[in-house]
Amino acid sequence: MQDLERILNHFERLCSIPRCSRQTEQLREYLADFAKVRGYDVQSDAAGNLLIRRGEPRLCLQGHYDMVCVGRAPEIVLEEREGWLSARDSSLGADNGIALAMMMVLMEEGAELEFLLTADEEVGLVGAKALAFDLVSPDLLNLDFEEEGIVCIGCAGGVDLIAHKPSATRADDRPAWRVSLSGLPGGHSGVDIDKGIPNAIKELAQALADLEGIALVAFRGGERHNSIPTHAEAVIHSESRPRLPDPIRVEAAEGAGEVLEEGEVLLRLLATAPHGVVSRNEELKIPEKSLNLAMVEFAADRSRIDYSLRAMSDEGLEALADRMETLLKRYGFGVDREEAYPAWRPEINPFTRQVAESMAREFGRSEYRAIHAGLECGILGEKYPKIRMASIGPTIENPHSIRERVDLGSVARTFRVLRQIVDSV
Repeated sequence: MQDLERILNHFERLCSIPRCSRQTEQLREYLADFAKVRGYDVQSDAAGNLLIRRGEPRLCLQGHYDMVCVGRAPEIVLEEREGWLSARDSSLGADNGIALAMMMVLMEEGAELEFLLTADEEVGLVGAKALAFDLVSPDLLNLDFEEEGIVCIGCAGGVDLIAHKPSATRADDRPAWRVSLSGLPGGHSGVDIDKGIPNAIKELAQALADLEGIALVAFRGGERHNSIPTHAEAVIHSESRPRLPDPIRVEAAEGAGEVLEEGEVLLRLLATAPHGVVSRNEELKIPEKSLNLAMVEFAADRSRIDYSLRAMSDEGLEALADRMETLLKRYGFGVDREEAYPAWRPEINPFTRQVAESMAREFGRSEYRAIHAGLECGILGEKYPKIRMASIGPTIENPHSIRERVDLGSVARTFRVLRQIVDSV
């Protein structure tokens, strides 16, 4: 059986096991049993991370086993078309399921390696932050990059800002209308933030803020911190049916009797609040700092805004968080910082050169790059400062969205690179 077929067989099995972030217990047991049956020592910690080891390894392969569930996920129906694998009406979970499947092939062959499988990466690198293992390998290869032929040697740091305050209401007996915007493409809040993808929260808020004579009852939008919002909806009071541009839908709603006292201010805040690229790193040709207006919930009892911030340096991230916290506090919000993780500073060393040489043998080229997204290498570098690290992976498009797809030819090529690296250590 060809390597690609073996990888896809394992991936298909992984897709049949629920693995949305924070709902991965069944998959963790499956992976642990898979390794034990093949003669590997398996350790687990309180955070749900797995360390799988055999022999005296010189290389650790690392990936996460949770996925971002969008659309119908975790019900995943695989579809293959013109050399690409996707899922029907759901995220695919090739991020990072393809990496797991590659590792499973190597486990079947009894490779003397360490496999570090981390939990809940997609909700703030939770597992990596709580790692409690002693790694013995001098080098670590992360398999969570999403472009073939590239050796990633750096990543952004990030933090979530949670802004909250109590709401107050006043009476309003005018007719109620539900307005909604859905079906936008979505995407990864880091690597896709500079691709001009519309934010459903911003689009709907801007449309409503331009209307006269309305009052806001409620507003809700977004799916998760690390995704560009695809859906937003609001309930408003207005004497007549509001006229809004397509594809915003308007339908009569049950009267609420009360509206938010600060509704107009909150809508204007959302309409004008920053979202997207703040500055660019011209040397790395990626965003330097970015903001994702990720989730909003305005209701009768409370108002909440969730932001996801990223920067290519810890200092830049701190400055960006301070700036946004000041803005939100001007509107009376209290602000908490959650799920912070450090940037991974780029470094070229003997291990990264070895990875680049293997990449060049397969693709005829190779280049070093950093990514404007969180990789666990930033945290791992703090925990294991003597371990040298790099990251590679096959081409995956539109992760964290129902448009996610993976290039199958790229999977095969990247696995050949991985074999070369494993054989050379």
